[in-house]
Amino acid sequence: MRWLVNMVKLSKRMKKAAELFDPAKSYSLKEAVENIERFPKTKFDETVELHLALNVDPKSSDQSVRGTVVLPHGTGRNVRIAVFCKGEQDQKAKEAGADYIGAEELIEKVAKGFLDFDVVVATPDMMRDLSKLGKILGPRGLMPTPKAGTVSADVAKAIKDVRAGKIEFKSDKQSGIHVIVGKRSFSKEKLLDNATHLIEAINHARPAAVKGNFFKNVSLSTTMGPGLKVTI
Repeated sequence: MRWLVNMVKLSKRMKKAAELFDPAKSYSLKEAVENIERFPKTKFDETVELHLALNVDPKSSDQSVRGTVVLPHGTGRNVRIAVFCKGEQDQKAKEAGADYIGAEELIEKVAKGFLDFDVVVATPDMMRDLSKLGKILGPRGLMPTPKAGTVSADVAKAIKDVRAGKIEFKSDKQSGIHVIVGKRSFSKEKLLDNATHLIEAINHARPAAVKGNFFKNVSLSTTMGPGLKVTI
């Protein structure tokens, strides 16, 4: 705790949080969740995230880690969904509760800077036109893909899966994965259950080329809180 306080000027809330855990210690996932529950709360419902450093080579295409998982208790986020489709799929998307629906007109709107959404779903026939937005959606992790289930002829099911807590994980250029597992308002049991499902899904996506320990470092944190080292 002292080294944290000496390095930067911490708020009273952060100082209190720093007193409640040992930054040099590695906790079990259950212990980490329990510690987070004890941290002083903020005025908003913080997001709880898992941060994983993997033993993979980000430059090797056969060591990319990517997949999807449905968190059993959802993410707790109000996810805004944009659906690129046309014809009869338009009505199906409306009935399924999509926030934004369109084809060429929506593509043009996004090209001009509209990005008020968290997830993009598209029908296969829209992907050629949607490729125009690759430089906008790609860097933000919003480009739909068949692997993530966001390119689908059944837009209603794709929307339902996202609303139910389906998320995508993907290793970045630093061999890391950073994924939401819930909110501070979740019970300890729900957070632990979500985090366990996520870790199992990532482990299941382990590339065959990876030898030795798959997880190098794992930590659990809240939006405004410190990260706790986790032993897998």
